[in-house]
Amino acid sequence: MTKKEIFITSAFTENSIWKQVLGICSSLAVTNLMKNSLIMGLGVIFTLALSNFTISLLRDITPRRVRMIAQTLIIASYVIIVDLFLKAFIPDVSKQLGPYVGLIITNCIIMGRAEAFAAKNTPVDSVVDGIGAGFGYTFVLLIISLVREVFGFGSIFGFTVLGGWWTKWSIMVMAPSAFFVLAIMIWIINGPMAIKQKK
Repeated sequence: MTKKEIFITSAFTENSIWKQVLGICSSLAVTNLMKNSLIMGLGVIFTLALSNFTISLLRDITPRRVRMIAQTLIIASYVIIVDLFLKAFIPDVSKQLGPYVGLIITNCIIMGRAEAFAAKNTPVDSVVDGIGAGFGYTFVLLIISLVREVFGFGSIFGFTVLGGWWTKWSIMVMAPSAFFVLAIMIWIINGPMAIKQKK
């Protein structure tokens, strides 16, 4: 596959959230504001791209019996960098994201791409796959947070778009709303495809 095909496949065709339903914990937890979602998404892109690159680079010299431990250690190293960066430069967002940044280590998307792609392909292709999977994840987070922030706060990225006439939906600020928005999104995307397959 070309680099473009790898990116499109990992970002959209096989999107980890709406196609494989992986990594939805953070999708439900940090999507009340678009700013939080964007920063979380960028952290995942950084971790995915560099961990994929490193795992691919070391794939031939990593013994199979310890590969999962090695992959977790590599991913954890990049997550620590993301966490320290946020604490140093964006402390308010770091507090809002709380433990979810640290949980990137156990994110099914990152472990899945490491095992399914990086462990079997070249470092450059693995970086493209990581960026694509991270972009697809961020794309979903931003869509969910757009709906929640507009209806829950009347704003987009903190800028008011709905004036005083708008009655804010308090349920949109709570985590259950993310579950329903994500479920509707998955249904809208996968529904037509399922109908086509039945025909």
